[in-house]
Amino acid sequence: MLAHDTATAEAGTFHLRIDDIDQSRSRTAWETQIFDDLRWLGLNWPKPVWRQSERLSRYRAALQTLWEMGLLYSCACTRADIRTAVSAPQEGVVQHGPDGIIYPGTCRPAEKPAGPMPDTPLRLDMARALQHVGACPTFTETGLGPKDQTGQIACKDMITRIGDVALARPGMGASYHLSIVTDDADQGIMHVIRGQDLFEATHIHVLLQRLLGLPTPIYHHHQLIRDDQGKRLAKRDDARAISKYRAEGATPGDIRRMVGL
Repeated sequence: MLAHDTATAEAGTFHLRIDDIDQSRSRTAWETQIFDDLRWLGLNWPKPVWRQSERLSRYRAALQTLWEMGLLYSCACTRADIRTAVSAPQEGVVQHGPDGIIYPGTCRPAEKPAGPMPDTPLRLDMARALQHVGACPTFTETGLGPKDQTGQIACKDMITRIGDVALARPGMGASYHLSIVTDDADQGIMHVIRGQDLFEATHIHVLLQRLLGLPTPIYHHHQLIRDDQGKRLAKRDDARAISKYRAEGATPGDIRRMVGL
């Protein structure tokens, strides 16, 4: 709603995209629910919507560019492998980043990988990528990060707090990070409005934009909706869906007041 309001106020366009790369977690009924809920709230967008499952060749081309720059490497480590590696006594305390447990670099090669890009899961060599861009990238932030951060990015934090993120996942072709960056550029997105939980992910996106020669939008990170105990509302915790409020007689205005709009 905040993104739609802002686009409308600036005589811009609010875009809706369907993230359906992971077909195992995509359902037609859930997609229909998204459309129904947003229309009920008064939002509208250009049609047809972009579907990421239809843009896999574009993502592959972006991966190929990064591979030829020597910034990707093949990695078959599972989440269980990563948990085991970082839980070893010599590794210290397990740390979490935008993608969960920070990858410990098990498969990272000492030299740039050679040969054609393999059809395997791929990770970004974060240290090598930062060396490639030279100076730490920055972005314009009109909101605030979860700890009142702005658009300044510390290269050291990118390595220690984010690490070698996955850009191509098994059976999916591309990760959220790579797909969102190419989609934003190709769709001419000038302003990105998202929750503070994605603040560190934005650092990854800005770096990828720099590496791929893509424009960097203006970002606005907003506070999250929380319950009475201060816990972030999320579907994994069975947070109430918009449809439940609607069925109980709530109006779009009621929802706006509940979230502070």
